[in-house]
Amino acid sequence: MVKLIKLDTAEQLKEFMHLAWECPDDVGVHTVDDQIADAKSVLGLMSLDYTKPVKVVTESERFMKLLDKWIAKE
Repeated sequence: MVKLIKLDTAEQLKEFMHLAWECPDDVGVHTVDDQIADAKSVLGLMSLDYTKPVKVVTESERFMKLLDKWIAKE
């Protein structure tokens, strides 16, 4: 499953990372510039550009539902 989200603050990124840590499945984050990071990696997440929406990829339907508050407006 893929969902496009927009994280605007460091606090939102922190919350996203904690949700990812609690998810039993792998969670990947992809930028529009084709950078990829593991959502459970602090360094990986900090290296990405969040000025544009990012794609979140995982097989966890439950995790994806938790991201609805950050759905990117297209």
